Amino acid sequence: MKVKNFSLKVDTKDAPQLIDITDWVKGCVADSHIRNGLVLVYSKHTTAAVKINENEPLLIEDMAEFLERIAPRDAYYRHNDFSIRTVNMTEDESPNGHAHLQHLMLGCSETIPLVDGTIPFGQWQSIFFIELDHPRPREVMVQIMGE
Repeated sequence: MKVKNFSLKVDTKDAPQLIDITDWVKGCVADSHIRNGLVLVYSKHTTAAVKINENEPLLIEDMAEFLERIAPRDAYYRHNDFSIRTVNMTEDESPNGHAHLQHLMLGCSETIPLVDGTIPFGQWQSIFFIELDHPRPREVMVQIMGE
């Protein structure tokens, strides 16, 4: 079995922001020269997710509104209350409890089959890297395993 790893730096511009990384992942598959196995697409962040869904502009707006409904940015979260929070604090800590809770619904990775050198997507499937917190540099990884 072979394993190939790839990494993409992403500078997000908004939140939520859904960034279609499908073509990059397909390029990683081609560069891996692995024909059959698994493709793991993984976010290195607890406030940025990876999901497969349809890349249709109105649906993307609906997804952003859905995320806001399930964990509104302006709601109260103990994680954001810096007068009581004492763990995992940094000097530039941001109030991002909403992003962590939205991430619970989305997750950090997708695993996709690799068959005869291609990813057998359904007709409308795309891979998204999803910024949930605020614009900043991010990283998404791909690991391709197989033969």
